[in-house]
Amino acid sequence: MSRLPRLPRLSTLLAPPLMAAALLHLSAQAQVTPAAPPAYDAALAQSLGGSEQGMRPYVLVLLKTGTTPVPKGAERDRMFAGHFANMERLAKEKKLVVAGPLDGVNGLRGMFVFATADIDEAKALVATDPVIVQGEMVAEYHKFFSTAALMAVNDIHHRIRKK
Repeated sequence: MSRLPRLPRLSTLLAPPLMAAALLHLSAQAQVTPAAPPAYDAALAQSLGGSEQGMRPYVLVLLKTGTTPVPKGAERDRMFAGHFANMERLAKEKKLVVAGPLDGVNGLRGMFVFATADIDEAKALVATDPVIVQGEMVAEYHKFFSTAALMAVNDIHHRIRKK
């Protein structure tokens, strides 16, 4: 029985043409001129409360586990329903910019970013939240400086949230 010659592996045959195609592709991409960054939009910066650098002050609120947790049940369900309704109201009023849960490490349960530089104003806003009123959570306040673009998050969120 005659033996057939050993053929190179398929990967060995395909490697040179694939490498050449990849190099051609990368070479073509390197010749593309990147788009110029958009021009400064003073009206947009002003509408978002931003400086010429696009920044503005906020108050960051960290929500931590409180001293009087509400046991599971109808009362707790009502409290959290009120918590979410309160956040929705504050967001519609453009006072609450960003909110979300945290991982629970070291008792950290959530965060708010308020569109104010005044901690006392943020405290008054947080005082309307049922989880604070009932002692389920306590708040810690920090001045925060970040991009004014955060002010657009709620409008964008409603366009990408499926109801």
